[in-house]
Amino acid sequence: MSHKHVNFIRAIFQDPISGNIHWREVESLLHHLGASVESLSGARVRVLLNGTEGILHRPHHSNVLDRQAVKHLREYLAHARITPSLYEAGHQ
Repeated sequence: MSHKHVNFIRAIFQDPISGNIHWREVESLLHHLGASVESLSGARVRVLLNGTEGILHRPHHSNVLDRQAVKHLREYLAHARITPSLYEAGHQ
């Protein structure tokens, strides 16, 4: 297992909320976790992970998520049972 994904999950859940989360890294993490990712209209993306469906939004004018989008991503991952502690416990 790569420490890259562990460190990235920690970055998503760190406080204060990071302003340096890149969308391509989010997509890479979702695919690594086995999520189904489907593009919808506009910047919306439907994600199915661990039986939890959610709608995420790609950034519009840059490749970096704003803090509100990171908060939304954090909430979605937590609902899908992906948190730093749960991820590390399941991949040791």
